[in-house]
Amino acid sequence: MREGEPKEFLEEKYPDLQKSKEVASAVRRQDRRTGEKVVQQPKERIEAYLDRLEEVFNPDNPDKRERRVSILKDKLHDLFVIKPEDIPVSYFNHQRQIAREQGHGDIEITPELRQQLAETIISDQSQSLDAWIDYLGSEDAPYPNWLKYFAFRSITKLSAYDKEKKEFKKRSKGTTAPFPDINREALSYVLDALEKSRRKEGATDSEWGKLLKTANFGKLYSHAIETITPASQEERETIRGEWVLFKKGTDPKPLYESLQGHGTGWCTAGEGVARTQLQAGDFYVFYTKSKKGNIPRVAIRMQEGEIAEVRGISADQNLEPVMADVAKEKMKELPGSEKYEKKEKDMRRLTAIERKCKLTEEITKEDLRFLYEVDGKIEGFGYQEDPRIAELLDQRDKRKDLAYVFDTDPSKISFTEEEALKGGIVFHCGDLSLGNLTSAEGLKLPETIGRDLDLRSLVSAEGLKLPETVGGNLWLSNLTSVEGLKLPETVGGHLILRSLVSAEGLKL
Repeated sequence: MREGEPKEFLEEKYPDLQKSKEVASAVRRQDRRTGEKVVQQPKERIEAYLDRLEEVFNPDNPDKRERRVSILKDKLHDLFVIKPEDIPVSYFNHQRQIAREQGHGDIEITPELRQQLAETIISDQSQSLDAWIDYLGSEDAPYPNWLKYFAFRSITKLSAYDKEKKEFKKRSKGTTAPFPDINREALSYVLDALEKSRRKEGATDSEWGKLLKTANFGKLYSHAIETITPASQEERETIRGEWVLFKKGTDPKPLYESLQGHGTGWCTAGEGVARTQLQAGDFYVFYTKSKKGNIPRVAIRMQEGEIAEVRGISADQNLEPVMADVAKEKMKELPGSEKYEKKEKDMRRLTAIERKCKLTEEITKEDLRFLYEVDGKIEGFGYQEDPRIAELLDQRDKRKDLAYVFDTDPSKISFTEEEALKGGIVFHCGDLSLGNLTSAEGLKLPETIGRDLDLRSLVSAEGLKLPETVGGNLWLSNLTSVEGLKLPETVGGHLILRSLVSAEGLKL
């Protein structure tokens, strides 16, 4: 915990927390581990729970983290993601109205279509919730545990952001919208203000001061989002500017103040995070000139003497295409630039393909292999996948494209689990999640799987024939022996074999 952390904040904000099942479980766990009873005071009980969350995201053994976070996600999905039976009839009626307005007539919401729509809603909610879990549990979010809990518990009560009213809608059991997007800069802004208010320091304005007294996360977060105004498109077109170095160990105030009001999305715009990052290394920012002053466009964060992070101000903190050369030239001067070479190369190629599509030029087979990430994941400089990938693929006939790439019939390309397991499939697009299978009897897997293959519940390799290529992770967590099993020629991610008792027959 940070020095000066208001340990009593959660006790005051959520009087019911110390009596909750999750806190009781954490207390019992700590009792067993220490052999001593946790003092039955709300503050100590809540601290035991926060310590347990710390163990989940930052265990002594890093290998345990992925499994613990996965278990936590499953529990949180069950608690907060909508169930199919809770999707209101009004949602499906709205879909019918949209179809009618688009010229499709009065469509019937069949059980199959209802299931498909429900799966989409649940998937979107799960992914948006996972984004908060992943970010708040990462090293990129050096916030105290009380704020992480406060932020996460609060967003589970919030729905979509109403731009006209400048507020978040309240979430209910039947809400179909995803959870709020993460604005890292706004979140950091809220954190700094809350910490200062707990130290009885003044707020930046009267409205903000009133909001701080309520400790209403939704109102604080929406106010922060509206306060942070992104640079205009016209201002982003210029690339004339200069690099400014903020040296390790210096006062963070000039850095974070120079980022305020520009909507960069960088968490460095908060004083606390800026201080933490400058304690770890130098920080470079490229500013372009405008009538309103200097606009931050690219950030390079150093840690342990090497490049640790490169961020732009496009969606998900990706570099703007016009800033790619600026970032590349600076990176050449700094240690650790080698691992960024692939990202820079991928971004250039994706930009070239995007231009071809806009000009209706022919897309080559090599371009399609790249766009569909057949030979490896497209890597960018942001926290999440470059949104241009999905935008370009949404305009294409995916089955036809992939059949062309693999010189096969379109019927040998699969997108769903049912298609993938029918046999004779050359390529499966995306993940193939078969985590519930305990036996491989009769299992016919595709020759190539684009991303993850999850077979974590298999207890025997008997009869298992794996694909030749798995583009992502291969989960074989419960196998105790791989004797007689031929592993894929290529696994693009991790090969997870946690339960092996012998390496006999294992060929990597």
